[in-house]
Amino acid sequence: MDADGKTSRERYRAQVCAEIKRYAWEQLATTGVSALSLNAIAKHVGMSGPALYRYFPSRDDLITDLIRDAYRSLADVVQAAGPGGVFAVAHAIRDWALADPQRYLFVYGTPIPGYRAPDDTTRISNEIMTVLLEVHAAFSDDGPATPFEAHLDEHREWAGGLPVSAAVLRRAVTFWTRLHGVLSLELAGHFAGMGFDPALLFEAELDALLTDGARRSVASP
Repeated sequence: MDADGKTSRERYRAQVCAEIKRYAWEQLATTGVSALSLNAIAKHVGMSGPALYRYFPSRDDLITDLIRDAYRSLADVVQAAGPGGVFAVAHAIRDWALADPQRYLFVYGTPIPGYRAPDDTTRISNEIMTVLLEVHAAFSDDGPATPFEAHLDEHREWAGGLPVSAAVLRRAVTFWTRLHGVLSLELAGHFAGMGFDPALLFEAELDALLTDGARRSVASP
């Protein structure tokens, strides 16, 4: 047993699982999720198909583990950036996405037909939204309420019980949808050939979000 309390068998299992997932990411990058093959992965890591099923009983089990890892990675990045405010969080998300576009599109791209993520993956992704709510709570609530804010105030279960105003809910949702919209289009190649810098579009969207309505004292670095 090692310093972390793991036996040699547990360490070996963790190493094999990590190797399986590394090759799964490579396969996803070249063939896409629809062609993800456990048999091909097993062959790559030097084991039989039935042997691999001892680690991941099905394709969906492997997909779930990959989704957990991706969301956990992004949640950790966003939480670390949170104290820096909205700008820091926005750039942390973009940097994470650009570092591994396939991973980003895997969790924020087209849903996988027939696959339903378990509740624990949703809980991890909710950690990201919690940070977005917290950083947007720094803004002033001045200004007239909108119909969408009233609607969100009646549908705030996704906010995890945080005691934030309807205006904060709106700002966080708007931030999340608009920045992910820009990132998804950029990483899917939809800006290719248009002749402009996607980084400047990202900055323009962020500036527009932060100047849309009254604010307290959040300034661009």
